[in-house]
Amino acid sequence: MTNQQFAERLQQLRKKKGITQRKLGFELYLTQNSISQFENGKRHPDCRLLVLVADYFNVSVDYLLQRTDNPHLIK
Repeated sequence: MTNQQFAERLQQLRKKKGITQRKLGFELYLTQNSISQFENGKRHPDCRLLVLVADYFNVSVDYLLQRTDNPHLIK
């Protein structure tokens, strides 16, 4: 995984939901600056954050990592 893959998906999902970086940071217990760094590819998410983001947006971790273009969780 590259930082850019996660960065692109995170920004797409956030914008699609119509929320600010500040609001997303609040929801995930992060700062707006942290969200900005993730979206700019300057920070790399750990496993805990990947799961939090996937749960928040109701998508799979594979979707966040661009391993699939299907955002839906397989049940």
